[in-house]
Amino acid sequence: MDRKKQMHFSPIALALLAAFCAPLAFAQEKSSDSVETVTILGKTYRNTATKTALEPEETPQAISVIEQEELAQRGVTSLGQALRYASGVVTETKGGAVTMYDNFYIRGFRIDQTYYDGLVLQYLKGWNLQPQIDPLAIQRVEVFKGPTSVLYGSMPPGGMVNTIAKSPQSENHTEVSASTGSRNLTQATLDTTGQFGDSNVSYRLIAKARKQDGQVDGTEEERYLIAPSIDWQATENTLINLNMYYQNDPAMGMNSSLPLAAITNGTTSASTFAGDTNWSHFEREIMMLGYKIQHQFNDDWRFLQNLRYTDASLYQENTYHSASGFNESTGTLSRNIYTTEEDYEGLVVDNQLSGIVNWGSVEHNLLLGLDYQTLSGDSAYKEYSTSDSGFYQFNIYNANNHLLNRSNVSEVYAGNDEVSVEQLGTYFQDQLLWNQWVFIAGGRFDNYKSTNNFSGSNSQADHNEFSYRLGALYQFDSGISPFVNFATSFSPVAGVDSKFGKPFEPEVGEQVEVGVKYVSADMSKQLTTSLYRIVKSNMVVTDPTSANYQDEVQVGEVRSQGVEVEGRWWLMPNWDVSANYTYADVEVTEDSANGLQGTTPIYVPKHSATLWSTYNVEQGALSGVRVSAGGRYVGQMYMDATNTQGKVPSYIVADLSLGYDLSEISDSLAGASADIISSNLFDEEYYTCYDKTNCWYGAERTIELKLNYEF
Repeated sequence: MDRKKQMHFSPIALALLAAFCAPLAFAQEKSSDSVETVTILGKTYRNTATKTALEPEETPQAISVIEQEELAQRGVTSLGQALRYASGVVTETKGGAVTMYDNFYIRGFRIDQTYYDGLVLQYLKGWNLQPQIDPLAIQRVEVFKGPTSVLYGSMPPGGMVNTIAKSPQSENHTEVSASTGSRNLTQATLDTTGQFGDSNVSYRLIAKARKQDGQVDGTEEERYLIAPSIDWQATENTLINLNMYYQNDPAMGMNSSLPLAAITNGTTSASTFAGDTNWSHFEREIMMLGYKIQHQFNDDWRFLQNLRYTDASLYQENTYHSASGFNESTGTLSRNIYTTEEDYEGLVVDNQLSGIVNWGSVEHNLLLGLDYQTLSGDSAYKEYSTSDSGFYQFNIYNANNHLLNRSNVSEVYAGNDEVSVEQLGTYFQDQLLWNQWVFIAGGRFDNYKSTNNFSGSNSQADHNEFSYRLGALYQFDSGISPFVNFATSFSPVAGVDSKFGKPFEPEVGEQVEVGVKYVSADMSKQLTTSLYRIVKSNMVVTDPTSANYQDEVQVGEVRSQGVEVEGRWWLMPNWDVSANYTYADVEVTEDSANGLQGTTPIYVPKHSATLWSTYNVEQGALSGVRVSAGGRYVGQMYMDATNTQGKVPSYIVADLSLGYDLSEISDSLAGASADIISSNLFDEEYYTCYDKTNCWYGAERTIELKLNYEF
């Protein structure tokens, strides 16, 4: 039964590799025709909120930015960990041991897709396969709050997360590191960038190898990454970026939950495993190839094409349990055996034409865009049984994870889901600058189609949807900038209403947000406060009148409203403090099918807050020492969707990071440094739940010793 699914390169992949040559040839041909001297474009970065160069403090909508320096200080190993200190975000909803997903909610709504350099990381709808970008390859994380369909198409109304890739730099710089720590951690990284001689080509190469025991008994986490990229300034007005991202995860921990009783009665710990080591395998392989072409026609108009091709595969062997299969008094947990073999090929491209038009005293920053994505994949799902009777008498209170003999396993069911997605969107935006006003208005039209064909049962979506956004911000000389916005979103839904026989309408959302941003004249104080109200309509829920509870009806509405406050203050040039607080009030306001009206969805704490501070010692005996520390508070959350099973307790987790510049010991160690990073310093025990049958322990305490050398 053991098998390793090998990466294959389709004709599409080979064609894309060949297509890299076409932009280069085009750019070289244009250089001979260029007469006028124009500004050289050094970067292809675009602000997540506007796809322009507008700074976050100038954007009339809430946006949080997490820089690479903070990611390194906290030693994050996943996007979920990176988002721990972001306001309005609830992360790691499947605890600390499930690392194969980036699970998080923004403003009360589940976010099931993330972005990398402005392009969606496609996933296999309904299954497990989605790329996870390693933090080593990330320069910064941008969290955009509220609906963003106007620029990106289909997505939930809570917001989006865009990770910005590290890009080639013209100045030579190399950083290598080695780490060891908790759970037999072994890690080595490389990040090198620079210019090829005196040429107009810059490069960057990122590589990583990491291996560590999983949090639960008998599991491992293993990753190998290589991500090369180059920037070619083909002409004075044309920049071309070629990039590749390859990640092999031979082991991804585990994907099992625990019953609530096994956590609350003290019979288990964060290392308890509900699966079996002889049927616990998770591997994933991701290959992404892309390019960016940025061409400036003149001082005011430019064009950017951003394209990425993805070939991905995942294979897992796992167990699961149901509510009826657990005896709370004895601890007996009846488990079922299954596998999934998942793969897809996808292509995403975004074309942006932007320009500046001055009309009197008003500056118009215009943006016209056309984007397209397509995905084709499948998932083979199989269930098995075993003649080992002891396997079905597994006791979670006294776990024995070696009860299954693979030779006694036989297949009892097989199904295959063929998944296809195609989306074409066109959008426009006008960003107006007038005196101290910033106005923004945009609209987008999408045609979205998707199909899930599971063993002959066909479920599909075919939507045409218009979304838009309006916003305004006024910049006072004092640094205070009040803002207001209204934005809409849509999320496609495949299938047919079981009661009326009509195809589902897309789930749609709309947000009203008002707030204030503040930046002091010396940039030492920053503060954003926002009040928002989001309404999501056409929510699809399970039809309780169906015999198998698998039919669905479209009747629901959810309202999310709250307050977010986040700020950063440099008390001294070498000491800064960041803090945020979120109040969230989320309620199901309409649901005639399940009787959920008036309930609060899961994974929504009413109160949450974080604090993070960094102090660098610059003088005295401790010169060269860095001390970073923080705390995370997450309030109570309802245990299940019906709000009848109680609440998950609140928790507070502390983190600590210490660094030391080794050149303070000797000049011969210039460029060398050491870090000690501890997550969950006091080993606080906490957990999250989907319902009382499926709960997960939070991340236990980990300690990492890291040695860095830069040159």
